[in-house]
Amino acid sequence: MYIETTPLPGVLILTPKRFGDDRGFFAETWNRQRMAQAGLDIDFVQDNHSVSARTDTLRGLHYQSPPHAQSKLVRCGRGALWDVAVDIRVGSPTYGRWTGVELTPENGKQLLIPSGFLHGFVTRAPDTEIVYKCSDHYHPDCDGAIAWNDPDIGIAWGLESTAPILSDRDAKAPALADMDPVFTWGAP
Repeated sequence: MYIETTPLPGVLILTPKRFGDDRGFFAETWNRQRMAQAGLDIDFVQDNHSVSARTDTLRGLHYQSPPHAQSKLVRCGRGALWDVAVDIRVGSPTYGRWTGVELTPENGKQLLIPSGFLHGFVTRAPDTEIVYKCSDHYHPDCDGAIAWNDPDIGIAWGLESTAPILSDRDAKAPALADMDPVFTWGAP
Protein backbone atom coordinates (compact mmCIF):
# COMPACT_ATOMS: atom_id res chain seq x y z
CA MET A 1 0.00 0.00 0.00
CA TYR A 2 1.38 3.37 -1.00
CA ILE A 3 0.37 6.12 1.48
CA GLU A 4 0.50 9.80 0.47
CA THR A 5 -0.09 12.77 2.73
CA THR A 6 -2.23 15.75 1.72
CA PRO A 7 -2.16 19.41 2.83
CA LEU A 8 -4.67 18.40 5.55
CA PRO A 9 -2.96 16.36 8.29
CA GLY A 10 -4.75 13.04 8.72
CA VAL A 11 -6.35 13.05 5.27
CA LEU A 12 -4.42 10.49 3.25
CA ILE A 13 -4.39 9.03 -0.24
CA LEU A 14 -4.01 5.24 -0.10
CA THR A 15 -3.10 3.42 -3.31
CA PRO A 16 -3.14 -0.36 -3.02
CA LYS A 17 -0.54 -2.42 -4.83
CA ARG A 18 -2.09 -4.27 -7.77
CA PHE A 19 -1.24 -7.76 -8.89
CA GLY A 20 -2.27 -8.19 -12.49
CA ASP A 21 -2.11 -10.41 -15.49
CA ASP A 22 -4.02 -10.79 -18.76
CA ARG A 23 -7.23 -11.52 -16.79
CA GLY A 24 -7.19 -8.25 -14.84
CA PHE A 25 -5.85 -7.47 -11.38
CA PHE A 26 -6.23 -8.11 -7.65
CA ALA A 27 -5.75 -5.44 -4.99
CA GLU A 28 -6.12 -5.52 -1.23
CA THR A 29 -7.95 -2.24 -0.53
CA TRP A 30 -7.84 -2.48 3.27
CA ASN A 31 -6.04 -4.74 5.71
CA ARG A 32 -6.64 -3.71 9.31
CA GLN A 33 -3.52 -5.42 10.65
CA ARG A 34 -1.18 -3.92 8.05
CA MET A 35 -2.77 -0.48 8.33
CA ALA A 36 -2.47 -0.55 12.14
CA GLN A 37 1.24 -1.26 11.69
CA ALA A 38 1.35 1.90 9.52
CA GLY A 39 -0.38 3.90 12.29
CA LEU A 40 -3.90 3.71 10.88
CA ASP A 41 -5.86 1.81 13.50
CA ILE A 42 -9.43 2.27 12.27
CA ASP A 43 -12.24 -0.18 12.92
CA PHE A 44 -14.48 0.09 9.87
CA VAL A 45 -17.98 -1.23 10.66
CA GLN A 46 -20.06 -0.34 7.60
CA ASP A 47 -19.54 -0.41 3.83
CA ASN A 48 -21.60 1.82 1.53
CA HIS A 49 -22.07 1.70 -2.23
CA SER A 50 -23.47 4.68 -4.13
CA VAL A 51 -24.20 5.03 -7.85
CA SER A 52 -24.70 8.40 -9.53
CA ALA A 53 -26.28 8.15 -12.97
CA ARG A 54 -25.19 11.53 -14.34
CA THR A 55 -22.01 13.54 -14.65
CA ASP A 56 -21.85 16.55 -12.28
CA THR A 57 -23.87 14.82 -9.57
CA LEU A 58 -22.59 16.41 -6.37
CA ARG A 59 -23.11 14.82 -2.96
CA GLY A 60 -21.96 16.74 0.09
CA LEU A 61 -20.56 18.29 2.04
CA HIS A 62 -21.55 15.81 4.76
CA TYR A 63 -20.45 14.84 8.25
CA GLN A 64 -21.69 12.72 11.12
CA SER A 65 -21.21 14.30 14.54
CA PRO A 66 -20.10 12.74 17.82
CA PRO A 67 -20.84 10.42 19.45
CA HIS A 68 -21.15 8.71 16.06
CA ALA A 69 -18.52 10.58 14.06
CA GLN A 70 -17.23 8.66 11.07
CA SER A 71 -13.90 8.21 9.40
CA LYS A 72 -14.29 7.13 5.76
CA LEU A 73 -12.20 5.34 3.17
CA VAL A 74 -13.54 6.20 -0.29
CA ARG A 75 -12.77 4.62 -3.66
CA CYS A 76 -14.29 4.53 -7.13
CA GLY A 77 -15.57 1.25 -8.56
CA ARG A 78 -16.63 2.61 -11.96
CA GLY A 79 -16.56 5.99 -13.68
CA ALA A 80 -14.68 8.88 -12.09
CA LEU A 81 -15.15 11.33 -9.25
CA TRP A 82 -13.51 14.31 -7.59
CA ASP A 83 -13.46 13.50 -3.86
CA VAL A 84 -13.06 16.28 -1.29
CA ALA A 85 -12.36 16.62 2.44
CA VAL A 86 -12.71 19.87 4.45
CA ASP A 87 -11.29 20.39 7.95
CA ILE A 88 -14.03 21.51 10.38
CA ARG A 89 -12.12 20.96 13.64
CA VAL A 90 -12.38 24.25 15.54
CA GLY A 91 -8.89 25.47 16.48
CA SER A 92 -7.14 23.47 13.75
CA PRO A 93 -4.46 25.36 11.79
CA THR A 94 -6.19 24.06 8.62
CA TYR A 95 -9.78 24.84 9.70
CA GLY A 96 -12.00 25.53 6.68
CA ARG A 97 -9.38 24.35 4.17
CA TRP A 98 -10.02 21.59 1.66
CA THR A 99 -8.15 19.03 -0.36
CA GLY A 100 -9.31 16.85 -3.22
CA VAL A 101 -8.23 13.94 -5.36
CA GLU A 102 -9.55 12.29 -8.51
CA LEU A 103 -10.60 8.72 -7.87
CA THR A 104 -10.99 6.26 -10.73
CA PRO A 105 -10.82 2.48 -11.10
CA GLU A 106 -7.74 3.00 -13.27
CA ASN A 107 -5.69 4.99 -10.74
CA GLY A 108 -6.86 2.82 -7.82
CA LYS A 109 -6.52 5.69 -5.35
CA GLN A 110 -8.59 5.86 -2.16
CA LEU A 111 -9.15 8.89 0.06
CA LEU A 112 -8.99 8.35 3.82
CA ILE A 113 -11.04 11.03 5.59
CA PRO A 114 -10.85 11.09 9.40
CA SER A 115 -13.73 12.24 11.58
CA GLY A 116 -13.71 16.00 11.99
CA PHE A 117 -13.77 16.57 8.24
CA LEU A 118 -16.57 17.24 5.78
CA HIS A 119 -16.81 14.85 2.84
CA GLY A 120 -18.21 15.46 -0.62
CA PHE A 121 -17.73 14.41 -4.20
CA VAL A 122 -18.78 15.24 -7.73
CA THR A 123 -19.02 12.70 -10.52
CA ARG A 124 -16.91 13.12 -13.65
CA ALA A 125 -18.58 10.33 -15.66
CA PRO A 126 -22.03 8.76 -16.02
CA ASP A 127 -22.91 5.79 -13.81
CA THR A 128 -20.12 6.46 -11.33
CA GLU A 129 -19.90 4.01 -8.43
CA ILE A 130 -18.55 5.15 -5.10
CA VAL A 131 -17.64 2.50 -2.53
CA TYR A 132 -16.66 3.54 0.97
CA LYS A 133 -16.05 2.21 4.44
CA CYS A 134 -17.24 3.99 7.61
CA SER A 135 -15.92 3.70 11.15
CA ASP A 136 -19.37 4.07 12.73
CA HIS A 137 -22.88 3.12 11.74
CA TYR A 138 -25.16 5.72 10.19
CA HIS A 139 -27.18 7.66 12.78
CA PRO A 140 -29.70 10.14 11.28
CA ASP A 141 -29.70 12.27 14.46
CA CYS A 142 -25.94 12.90 14.00
CA ASP A 143 -26.11 13.60 10.26
CA GLY A 144 -25.14 17.08 9.07
CA ALA A 145 -24.29 19.02 5.93
CA ILE A 146 -22.60 22.26 4.88
CA ALA A 147 -23.15 24.11 1.61
CA TRP A 148 -21.14 22.64 -1.26
CA ASN A 149 -20.50 26.14 -2.66
CA ASP A 150 -19.65 27.96 0.59
CA PRO A 151 -17.43 30.86 -0.57
CA ASP A 152 -15.45 30.75 2.69
CA ILE A 153 -14.33 27.23 1.76
CA GLY A 154 -14.00 27.84 -2.01
CA ILE A 155 -13.81 24.32 -3.38
CA ALA A 156 -12.81 24.09 -7.05
CA TRP A 157 -15.25 21.37 -8.10
CA GLY A 158 -14.36 21.44 -11.82
CA LEU A 159 -17.98 21.17 -12.91
CA GLU A 160 -18.74 20.63 -16.60
CA SER A 161 -22.11 22.41 -16.28
CA THR A 162 -23.00 25.68 -14.60
CA ALA A 163 -24.76 23.92 -11.72
CA PRO A 164 -24.38 20.45 -10.23
CA ILE A 165 -27.17 17.92 -9.72
CA LEU A 166 -28.02 18.16 -6.00
CA SER A 167 -30.41 16.64 -3.48
CA ASP A 168 -32.85 19.04 -1.82
CA ARG A 169 -30.92 18.60 1.41
CA ASP A 170 -27.59 19.57 -0.17
CA ALA A 171 -29.16 22.52 -2.02
CA LYS A 172 -30.41 23.93 1.32
CA ALA A 173 -27.34 23.18 3.48
CA PRO A 174 -26.07 26.08 5.62
CA ALA A 175 -22.72 27.84 5.42
CA LEU A 176 -19.82 26.72 7.58
CA ALA A 177 -19.97 30.07 9.42
CA ASP A 178 -23.53 29.20 10.52
CA MET A 179 -22.57 25.78 11.87
CA ASP A 180 -22.44 25.18 15.62
CA PRO A 181 -19.01 23.77 16.52
CA VAL A 182 -19.11 19.98 16.45
CA PHE A 183 -15.43 18.98 16.31
CA THR A 184 -12.46 20.41 18.20
CA TRP A 185 -8.87 20.08 17.06
CA GLY A 186 -6.86 17.80 19.30
CA ALA A 187 -9.95 16.20 20.89
CA PRO A 188 -10.04 12.39 20.86
